[in-house]
Amino acid sequence: MTALVSSVPVVSGEDLGHAATACLKLEIAAYPKPGLVSPVDSGAHDDMDAALMNRSADALQPFFAGLADAGARGGGTDRLRAIGIDAERAMMAATGGVNTHRGAIFGMGLLCAAAGFRTRYGMVGTLGAVVAHRWGAEIMRGPVPLHSHGSVVARRHAIGGARAEAAAGFPSLYGIAMPALAAARHLAADAEAQRVHALMALIAAVDDTNLLYRGGAAGLVFAQAQARAFLDAGGVGAPDWRARAIAIHRAFVARRLSPGGCADLLAMAVFVEACE
Repeated sequence: MTALVSSVPVVSGEDLGHAATACLKLEIAAYPKPGLVSPVDSGAHDDMDAALMNRSADALQPFFAGLADAGARGGGTDRLRAIGIDAERAMMAATGGVNTHRGAIFGMGLLCAAAGFRTRYGMVGTLGAVVAHRWGAEIMRGPVPLHSHGSVVARRHAIGGARAEAAAGFPSLYGIAMPALAAARHLAADAEAQRVHALMALIAAVDDTNLLYRGGAAGLVFAQAQARAFLDAGGVGAPDWRARAIAIHRAFVARRLSPGGCADLLAMAVFVEACE
């Protein structure tokens, strides 16, 4: 799968759609990830497993391609939102009504649109900068989904959430995830281990609305402390890193914690590396 992502010539909407789906599958495949679904177990989720997540990712591929094409045509947020709504319907149909990738539809979808826009118009800068420049103001103007988990938590805890992250050009993606992936290459040769390290870096620093929704402020503090301790002990460079990560995973499962927003950012970071 890693070879597939790195070898695809990411130039057309179809290429971008396939690359985005491949990156979602790389996130699903990684283990051990605290509280998250993997081929080993379902983490803190009773309603999904890796097969369901992969089916969801496959269903989203044509919509990621469509978002890339819409970006290449200069589409505004109304057009992108319409494709995103269709993608959610396809996801729900593929999963029997389980929300597996709503956050990824938003974040990865915007990156696909940005990649299409940048390819067509030759804009210089990162994909995050394209998102902020082209759609950032409209993203913050709304409309806001009043009853989604992310929006409820963002209001309750006075944080920006996914919308603010996207409108600002994905600072957590470029400031945390991608540097962590780069640093992990000096700690471990295995690409799966590198992704686990980047995920831990994200959990340690991001106010993940999924963690806040499931565990409140105490759950977020616990999750961040566990991830920081893992990194402070050497991350995936430590000889016992896998055993430590499995222990953290089990602690998250026991508390029903799942950092889904960080998982989306990890997949997006792999995608951005493939594009940039």
